[in-house]
Amino acid sequence: MGLFDRLRGDDAPRVAFFGIDGVPFSLIEDEPGTFPNLTALAEAGSAGAIDSIVPPESSACWPSLTTGVNPGETGVYGFQDREVGSYETYVPMGRDVQATRVWDRVTDAGRDATVMNVPVTFPPQRNLQRMVSGFLSPSVEKAAVPAELAKTLAEYDYRIDVNARLGHEKDKTEFIEDAHETLDARFASFKHYVAEDDWDLFFGVFMTTDRVNHFLFRDYERDGRYREEFLEFYTKLDQYLGELRELLAEDVTMVVASDHGFTTLEYEVHFNQWLAEEGWLSFSGEEHEELGDIADETRAYSLIPGRFYINLEGREPRGGVPEEEYEATRDELKEALLALEGPNGKQVCERVVEKEKAFRGAHDEIAPDLVAIPAHGFDLKSGFSGHGEVFDTGPRNGMHSFDNATLLVDDPEITVGEANLYDIAPTLLDLMEMEYDREGFDGASLVN
Repeated sequence: MGLFDRLRGDDAPRVAFFGIDGVPFSLIEDEPGTFPNLTALAEAGSAGAIDSIVPPESSACWPSLTTGVNPGETGVYGFQDREVGSYETYVPMGRDVQATRVWDRVTDAGRDATVMNVPVTFPPQRNLQRMVSGFLSPSVEKAAVPAELAKTLAEYDYRIDVNARLGHEKDKTEFIEDAHETLDARFASFKHYVAEDDWDLFFGVFMTTDRVNHFLFRDYERDGRYREEFLEFYTKLDQYLGELRELLAEDVTMVVASDHGFTTLEYEVHFNQWLAEEGWLSFSGEEHEELGDIADETRAYSLIPGRFYINLEGREPRGGVPEEEYEATRDELKEALLALEGPNGKQVCERVVEKEKAFRGAHDEIAPDLVAIPAHGFDLKSGFSGHGEVFDTGPRNGMHSFDNATLLVDDPEITVGEANLYDIAPTLLDLMEMEYDREGFDGASLVN
């Protein structure tokens, strides 16, 4: 504990959470030689595969993981969201998250929290002990508070994210080097502030794992050119997590989790192109660069990842589907999505979920009417610039999956079972022996 904690006699248990964005549990389970430290943690504590959320995209997942509630409560559904009553879209940032973060519950109880590199948290909060925002932050200097934090991070060559553009190159050497440098700096910074030992909740995320998976996962699963480099990266990650575990005091429980799983990508599926070809979507002119260019006769459009909106009268500015035809139109679209097959003859959508089954809360007015959960191998895209082909391939060879996310807790009294992402926040609070309203979460604590 820090000196102040010792003086005030606070001996409540603490938690150190380390996010490993997009790491599937099966990877750890299948490669014990690559993950000796995480394997040891699983054997000493509790571990298993958990489900993500609908939709399984990082921009929606991290707000839900850190609040314990669905996007209808957080107000964040993906990397791009739609304005209410408009075709205008925006990129959700930290201020758009409408639900209470787990670290705010900690600070409201008079305890301290350090939060580092969590996606969708910019601008940084000033009510925390220290914070550096993650993915979507413009710079370390603007993402870090207090000011001394940015100076310390600069000493470690800390960066917000890996340079993903390097992954688009055929030769991945520079991308892999940059991924290692980003990982090294993240670990050095985490290690420094873990050792400060004056927090009650440490919450840090390694996001480079998601980037490596996007560009190298098929190499791993199909014994490709960069398989060894993929495993070398994860050997280092495991080593770093092992070192962090060794630094933790006896009153600290270590939790490691990912926000979604990962699998090999076979085809990108451009759904607005498909909707246009199938007569669901039309544009007002030759130019169709954005959502606002759709025509009145449009019946449905899509936003990533796999979110579908009926162009409903009274809700959309140029809604073409009357209210009385909403249910029938949605059912028709769902049936068409489930019937869609890829060039390999496989079903594209594993399932299609209606909005009322996935979202509920005070901020569900921008919820999609349907969300398609892809079968492994089909990455769902939704650009508006006209792709020409429904199915194609790009520089990425790995994609998110709803299933097979990771949860490891250094406590044998945890029951992972059929857990999902919503269970993590209340579990952290129980591990810290904090009081909270259990009805305020979509998940439930896994503490026995």
